[in-house]
Amino acid sequence: MAQDIDLLIQKMCDKQEEEAFNYADQLAEIGGKEVLERLVEVLKGEDMESAYLAARGLAAMENNDAALDPLLEVIHDKQNKMRNGTFVQSLEGFDLSDKFVDILRVYLFGNFKASLLAKEYLDYTEFEITPRVIRKAEKHWKHFQNNSANDQEYDIKKQEIEEILGEMRGMFDE
Repeated sequence: MAQDIDLLIQKMCDKQEEEAFNYADQLAEIGGKEVLERLVEVLKGEDMESAYLAARGLAAMENNDAALDPLLEVIHDKQNKMRNGTFVQSLEGFDLSDKFVDILRVYLFGNFKASLLAKEYLDYTEFEITPRVIRKAEKHWKHFQNNSANDQEYDIKKQEIEEILGEMRGMFDE
């Protein structure tokens, strides 16, 4: 089995392979802890194309919870800011209910594609909200306010975030 996994990872990462995504899908079907760990290694590697394929495989796996934090690390890495849309797209294969603040950060600080995808997650995911989550979200919102241009994008995000934060605060103001 380990040889099969090694071979599939090698083929998935092969630049000459025209349909490398098929190998990512096969790895997802195999699943298990070993595949998850190996795909996380590729995800955190230097080769972006292979990392995208690893994210695809991880998103399609069952029991992939252990891969969510490493994927979010890659998404939040400043070096990946202008090319992390595909990683953010992979989040659809994960349970994001405990990751409101991470998704909010992607929405506020991500590139265009990442921000749009994050907004979809914010709109359609049921998150676990606590007063602590609200405080963390407010902290990131203040950071965004202090470090962004006062332009049309800012105005749109301001309106949306203030509405979201207001609704969240209302959950605990009784």
